Amino acid sequence: MSTRKKLFSGIFALALVATGVFFVFQANRGSRAEAQKSSPVVPVTAVAVVLKTIPVSLLAIGNVEPFTTVAIKARADGQLMAVKFKEGDEVRQGAVLFEIDPRPYAAMLKQAQANLLKDKALYDRAVEQDKRYKDLLAKNFISPDAYEQVRTNTATAAATVSADEAAIENAQLSLDYCTIRSPVTGYAGRIQIQQGNLIKANDTNSLVTVNQIVPIYASFSVPEQNIADIRQYQAAGILKVQATFPNAAHAPVAGRLSFIDNSADMTTGTIKLKAEFPNVDKALWPGQFVNIVLTLYEQKDAIVAPSAAIQNGPNGQYVYLVKPDMTVELRNIKISRAEANDTVVASGLKAGDQVVVVGQLRLAPGSKVNPGKGAPAS
Repeated sequence: MSTRKKLFSGIFALALVATGVFFVFQANRGSRAEAQKSSPVVPVTAVAVVLKTIPVSLLAIGNVEPFTTVAIKARADGQLMAVKFKEGDEVRQGAVLFEIDPRPYAAMLKQAQANLLKDKALYDRAVEQDKRYKDLLAKNFISPDAYEQVRTNTATAAATVSADEAAIENAQLSLDYCTIRSPVTGYAGRIQIQQGNLIKANDTNSLVTVNQIVPIYASFSVPEQNIADIRQYQAAGILKVQATFPNAAHAPVAGRLSFIDNSADMTTGTIKLKAEFPNVDKALWPGQFVNIVLTLYEQKDAIVAPSAAIQNGPNGQYVYLVKPDMTVELRNIKISRAEANDTVVASGLKAGDQVVVVGQLRLAPGSKVNPGKGAPAS
């Protein structure tokens, strides 16, 4: 009887264990089914791949330079009597900048004018004498040598009058140099000498520097490997250049390529270029650093995807492609280049494909998506 009880107890225990295993299996099976039923649809934002005309450009950092820089110097000695502008003012071409004491040069001009009057009177007398002696020579009342002396005196008097006229022009120039005018329209810099000082003509230090900024230049450098392409496309027409401002809200400024240096820099392997901008609104200022975009040509019918859709993986770049059944496929692609917010795709996509631009971090191949509701960008 004891053996029977033990056997019965063992069978009962085995039955209990089997029952427990059955209920645990059923519970797990139900949980998996519920999990599959409640698997979330990932909200994403998808954008279509398009055919687009997109520029082929070179990027560089540029430095803004004045169109013309003029160091204003005096061309006459004297005391500086007046400064007609303020530092930083915009000065127009021909505007008076400085005035030098004109009195010594005005006196020199009067003296030259007086000399001219005196020598002109002598010249008029010599001309009349030449006429009389010429008649006497015709009647053989004087010798040819005597007439030759009179003719020489007349020519000498004429030369003296010409010298006096040149002296008057020189004195007038010196007087004009007492008024120093701006040769260009631009902005004045720091005044190097103040009113009341004595200045020398053609001194080493300039009085002020005027920078012309309308139009204006921006110089930049590109790798020497690009020079062949630049020259090729420049021969076909004007190359457009855009200057953009880092961390600024101003719109890009349009210009054109105006200069290619005649030699490359051997230390850096780059070649210097220069672009000209109208700069009517004076957005560009000398000394600024700007981002330069040099457009070589425009590529038509390029396959373009948003740069935000491009992901990097162990096998290169890829995108998540939304299929018609609202699942995603991981598609490996090859890109040609990136232009701002667009990426030109060399292979792997075609126009009309829907690619995910927001919500990629929650996706895996085969994930269900809802392209109508974009998740916030991470």
